[in-house]
Amino acid sequence: MIADITITEKSYGPKSLMSGVRFSVSDREKIGIIGRNGVGKSTLFGILSGKDADYTGHVLYKKGTVVAATLQEHHDVGDVSVLQYVLAGLPEYSDLSNIIETYPETMGNDMRKISAYTDALQRFDDKGFYQIEEQIVRELDNFQLSGIAHQQFATLSGGQKRLVEVVKIMHSDSHLALLDEPTNHMDYIAKAQFIDWVRDAREAMLIITHDRDVLREVDRIIEIKDGGSASFKGNYDTYLKQNAVSTGSQMNDFEMVEKRIANLKVKVLDYQRLKEKSRNPATIQKFKRLEGSSRSELAELQAIEKPTFWIDKTSAENLNYKVAAQYQKFKAKNVRITLKSDESRSKHVLVNAHNLSLGYDKPLFEDVSIDLREGEATELRGRNGAGKTTLIKAILGDTSIAHYGGDITLDPQVRIGIYQQEVSKNYFDLTLEDAIERVYLDQGISIPNTKVRSLMSDYLFTGEDGKVPVRHLSGGQKARIQLIAMLANNPGLLILDEPTNHLDLPSIEELETALTRYSGAILYVSHDGYFRDTIGGDVVQVGSET
Repeated sequence: MIADITITEKSYGPKSLMSGVRFSVSDREKIGIIGRNGVGKSTLFGILSGKDADYTGHVLYKKGTVVAATLQEHHDVGDVSVLQYVLAGLPEYSDLSNIIETYPETMGNDMRKISAYTDALQRFDDKGFYQIEEQIVRELDNFQLSGIAHQQFATLSGGQKRLVEVVKIMHSDSHLALLDEPTNHMDYIAKAQFIDWVRDAREAMLIITHDRDVLREVDRIIEIKDGGSASFKGNYDTYLKQNAVSTGSQMNDFEMVEKRIANLKVKVLDYQRLKEKSRNPATIQKFKRLEGSSRSELAELQAIEKPTFWIDKTSAENLNYKVAAQYQKFKAKNVRITLKSDESRSKHVLVNAHNLSLGYDKPLFEDVSIDLREGEATELRGRNGAGKTTLIKAILGDTSIAHYGGDITLDPQVRIGIYQQEVSKNYFDLTLEDAIERVYLDQGISIPNTKVRSLMSDYLFTGEDGKVPVRHLSGGQKARIQLIAMLANNPGLLILDEPTNHLDLPSIEELETALTRYSGAILYVSHDGYFRDTIGGDVVQVGSET
């Protein structure tokens, strides 16, 4: 065991976020960390990496354990290059480099410094640091970050910074790697390379992710839920089966609590009535005592908060009648996505392209053909930078894109809903309530306050969330804003760009279920293998497959 974690209290103001998180990590163990948006997964990583000490509990590492973590914010990076940033994040590299570069000028005959210098040279070689720059540049190339090694880190996009963080971890030679949503912004080839590294790496890993392709490769899944943690041995598919069984038991226990509460309420009234009718002092004391103990037990049971119950759709369909009825009664609220699902599909063409070649100064791709009709789905597949976004922009009528061949048409009558990877910065300084209103107004649709509140409820936002500026919302919350924006105009064509990024597992499943019933057309980009298998449709290759 290299780590033992116990968090008995972590709060933000009056809100308790965690109160019973307990687990350990073994050498080389790969653990997926899952949980609904907002349960504290990234907060947990802040505690484990030592950045957050404001909690009750303990985080114990085996002596000598080196921990490396991806960062989500990069406010104080300065003017360093990408290569310098990665090197600075490697344990020991900076200290060893400093000794090797500075000691020859100052050590003279100082045997202590000579010994430290000699040891540093040996350690530098043992760690493979003489070849590390070449290896980092090669890894950047593998993630389609060619030519950026000497570029200022601060100039990179958010997606590029995430990939650099992953490269940093891959070369950190740590004992424990903490990776927060590492595959967001990776294309399918980069993700496959990352998964290969996860399989073979010597490091133990804690990976916050709802990427089911990654979760399929882990040794264990830890779910953060209701302030505590639950451990499930095995990968994602095994987790689903175990979760269905354990959730069934938990629902049964909770139903027993509810029945006991109902019985105690009756008993309290009975004892109170019998006490009032009695004339014998001993009898009065007896019923008073029974009433008091019943009230005490009732208060204790009523203080128990309802657990969060979620079972995946496939497992839920296979539940027996009794458990299925319990699940319908107790299941956790999920996002409610409303898409038109009537069966009156005309099957007329909404998007058509023939031997299309697009680009800017030169073609990005050529010979792309699309025939997308109502009720159908088409996946755009290609590496990052191959031109998928350019193709989508051309479909939407962007005139800045050069046509090098072929043609493209879009049904001028079709309403389009677009899911983009990032919320527009135009909404960042607005509160959530104002942002939802602006989303509708920007599409020429008026929206009353009652509709705003209804949408917030449908997408799991609280009234307090409505007053929070969008820039302060979590990635999962911003993703739900994107869903609201996409569906505002009751679209007949959906264009989805990595829609599963940031969404938690129940929300992903709800989105998939809604899309399989959708009567319009779907044009999508996704590197989530489970999502692609569910939505299906024709695959249009944009650019080279490698």
